[in-house]
Amino acid sequence: MGRLGTVDPSSYSQPDLVTTEHSVLNWKVDFAATKLQGSVQHRFNVLSGNLEKILLDVRDINVTNATLLAGGSELPINYFISDPVDDIGQKLTLELPSGTAKGSLNVRIDYETSSSASGLQWLNPAQTLGKEHPYMFSQCQAIHARSVFPCQDTPSVKFTYDATVEHPSELTTLMSALIAKKESGKTHFKQEVPIPAYLVAIAIGRLVSRPLGENSNVWAEEAIVDECAEEFSETAVMLKTASELCGPYVWKQYDLLVMPPSFPFGGMENPCLTFVTPTLLAGDKSLADVVAHEIAHSWTGNLVTNKNFEHFWLNEGFTVFVESKIVGRMQGAKELDFKMLSNLTDLQECLRTQLEKTPELSKLVVNLSDCGPDDAFSSVPYIKGSTFLRYLEDLFGGPSVFEPFLRDYLKRYAYKSIETNDFKTALYEYFKDTDKKDQLGEIDWDLWLTSEGMPPIIPKFDETLSNVTKELANLWSSKTVAELSDNKDIKQTISIHQLIDFLGKLIEKKDIVDLTERKIELLESTYNLKGSKNAEVRFRVNRLIIRARLLKRLEEVLEFANSNFRMKFCRPIYRDLGAWPEAKPAAIRNFVSVKDQMMAVCSHTIEKDLGLK
Repeated sequence: MGRLGTVDPSSYSQPDLVTTEHSVLNWKVDFAATKLQGSVQHRFNVLSGNLEKILLDVRDINVTNATLLAGGSELPINYFISDPVDDIGQKLTLELPSGTAKGSLNVRIDYETSSSASGLQWLNPAQTLGKEHPYMFSQCQAIHARSVFPCQDTPSVKFTYDATVEHPSELTTLMSALIAKKESGKTHFKQEVPIPAYLVAIAIGRLVSRPLGENSNVWAEEAIVDECAEEFSETAVMLKTASELCGPYVWKQYDLLVMPPSFPFGGMENPCLTFVTPTLLAGDKSLADVVAHEIAHSWTGNLVTNKNFEHFWLNEGFTVFVESKIVGRMQGAKELDFKMLSNLTDLQECLRTQLEKTPELSKLVVNLSDCGPDDAFSSVPYIKGSTFLRYLEDLFGGPSVFEPFLRDYLKRYAYKSIETNDFKTALYEYFKDTDKKDQLGEIDWDLWLTSEGMPPIIPKFDETLSNVTKELANLWSSKTVAELSDNKDIKQTISIHQLIDFLGKLIEKKDIVDLTERKIELLESTYNLKGSKNAEVRFRVNRLIIRARLLKRLEEVLEFANSNFRMKFCRPIYRDLGAWPEAKPAAIRNFVSVKDQMMAVCSHTIEKDLGLK
């Protein structure tokens, strides 16, 4: 496809010539047609004299009018859509009158979305918990905002927005903004902090809320809202801890929305309203650290943003780094190090499977000239990125030295979009006149940013908790069922996080002796896995069932794959099934039967994983 723009390879927009400052969205929600209908009014800042046209990103959008608004009058302008790129979108050209001056320019675009917009998911009542009302939600990251409204769909551009949404009066509408006013069947929103297009979000359903703290609520369907409030009861503490680490929280409200099971991610850091997967509801708060991750994004990602998705590690590496610090402050330094070591197990698995044929995507800074952000998405920017930051923290003398730098960096680039070189500049300018200046020369930037595979240097972590899981994985992979039955070491008490890590390490073993139905059953009875509600545990057990080629338990595996469409779980399951000749036909049949219930980002990547695309 080549690079679509000079600033952002995945966007036709030209932020060096014109940027969006404020957008006004007017939407009518049509559940029958599964469309949003209405308009967007953009206030642009024209940076170049005599600009002839404005280029915006769209994807399967039907534009009916484009109007220039000036001095109280409306002037229709020519527009056309061209240059489609598969799985990326098209270019909307707005032709401007000759002699358009620099400065402010207002354009309204009337349009409707496609009934199958990639950034919107429409659920019929049967697909909801309550079974009585429909539900709709968006997922715009990385480049799906263009399927919801014509925009400069690049994180290099940030704008404020207002929105008015007409919706069925019995349903609640929420957005990544503060509610300004509510009427029957109409809700008004205001987002006064500039955000990139991928953070515009909407959800509509029969939703109710429970308080989590002073400026914090959890929203969900009635049937699970109390369970959600209990599961995420530590949200206010996490938010306070994050503010102590990163500086003032600028978004005013921090609400959580627990999504339907088809939500494709663990969480999405939409400002004022984090979306989270229901697979976090383990009953013991053991998976709530995803909320710490999304809270951290309020600074790393939402306030300081990657300029394009080639530098995605600036969003996600920093966020995992801050998330682990929140966990460390709440649970102790050993847990912090254990979390980072467990992440490395997950990264190893990602490199071995998902990125096996595309090792160039295991670089910290990737080239997206011929690859869309969805296809490049992996755990690399998260885990390799956070490991790099931990290496730097240790190099400069630990948290007491590095955390003040982190706050300085976040303050310096707040409300801006940056590239890796900007981070490098901040680091050098902060430390160059201190007694740490010699350490700057020790950083091999090229090695960290452009080498493939695992992080080039693994920092020294406290391995107390990790050694237990390593030993267990060694035992279960090297001993027969008979030898394990009498082994007292397998019966030692371990935490839920250690259990998850141990199962992950076992999956990563090249050889597992005697991997039979009996061994899986012994594993399940020893650690009480059969009745587990924990999705991370169930996911790993299902992968071991596949590894053991237990055809009679295939239904159980598919049942788990159909219970949620979180990509972290369903992509590896389908990849594993695709590599098992006896199970592959059933896996494909199952996928085809449910793919219309998945979001585009999920079905598109699984089709590729299964070799269907």
